[in-house]
Amino acid sequence: MTSSHESQDRVPSRQRKRFPGISSRAYEHPADRSALVALRKLSGFDTVFKALSGLLPERSLRLLFLSDSVRVSDAQFAHLNDMLRDACYILDLEKVPPMYVTQDPKPNAMCIGLDEPIIVLTTGLVELLDEEEMRAVVGHEVGHALSGHAVYRTILLFLTNLALKVAWIPLGNVAIMAIVTALREWFRKSELSADRAGLLAGQDIQASMRGLMKIAGGNHLHEMNVDAFLAQADEYEKSGDLRDSVLKILNVLPRSHPFTTVRAAELKKWSETRDYQRIMDGHYPRRDEDKDTSVTDSFKESASHYADSVRNSKDPLMKLVGDIAGGAGDLGGKLRDKFTGAGSGAKGGATENPEDSQGPSAEGS
Repeated sequence: MTSSHESQDRVPSRQRKRFPGISSRAYEHPADRSALVALRKLSGFDTVFKALSGLLPERSLRLLFLSDSVRVSDAQFAHLNDMLRDACYILDLEKVPPMYVTQDPKPNAMCIGLDEPIIVLTTGLVELLDEEEMRAVVGHEVGHALSGHAVYRTILLFLTNLALKVAWIPLGNVAIMAIVTALREWFRKSELSADRAGLLAGQDIQASMRGLMKIAGGNHLHEMNVDAFLAQADEYEKSGDLRDSVLKILNVLPRSHPFTTVRAAELKKWSETRDYQRIMDGHYPRRDEDKDTSVTDSFKESASHYADSVRNSKDPLMKLVGDIAGGAGDLGGKLRDKFTGAGSGAKGGATENPEDSQGPSAEGS
């Protein structure tokens, strides 16, 4: 475990910039925004949302953490309390949410609550990360609170844990699973937004990268390398053929978080954009402008993001979508050729031998 002296050595010797009145629109990933819009339009979601909002035992949830976890304060986990107040100050979140440390060896953090957000860190995470890595995580959770994510995350938590006990909701099990699936899709996208908030709070991209590497591979930084870790994300995106693209989708569906390498690559890419630099220079959307924001413009931004993602993606399925959108051929023929290995394959075709059809490896995610 890293000593306090070593942790202090990692702390950048500089003042962090503050973002008064910053709107969550400044750091929200376009995929997060569009997934949330799609979720709200899902048939039956309003019914479930209203029912759960009135019946979820939020008071008992708060009492549970009060009784069986350690509340962060000046007297308990004071260094975490300093980070929390600092993150709220930087992102200009006026009301500092209560934060708890709960005994769990699995590294995790969450921001939940219907009326007011609560931040929970596990002991596994606290013991794994150094000060600057933890600062990015605390900023990540404050970003969730600022974006208003806690309500939807709480509903997902209860629906997944109590999926067999929600017969009182006037919807069938298929509808409930559709809502859970849509919530998970949004949940994964919201993590990309919160990673950006964590970077704005910590303002140390290397610490953000180290934290994600540790969550993936444990506390063995001397055995890991950021560039090699990011290369994994590139290999994951472009590897295999169309069959692998389908397997990627099936692998990610039951997950609450995006794959760690993908999160690291997305965050690194954003940290090098003009959008990030403009925020750091003090040019960003303000909360007092949110009411004047055009929904149409948000849709256009999300659509533009997806178009760029498809155009620039190295994933075989996304390349195929781009080819079809560009009028490069008929869907049926291309799907048949990709899955069977037929066709010339000389230019952008399947790279695997058609005889190599043993199915997915046992390595998993």
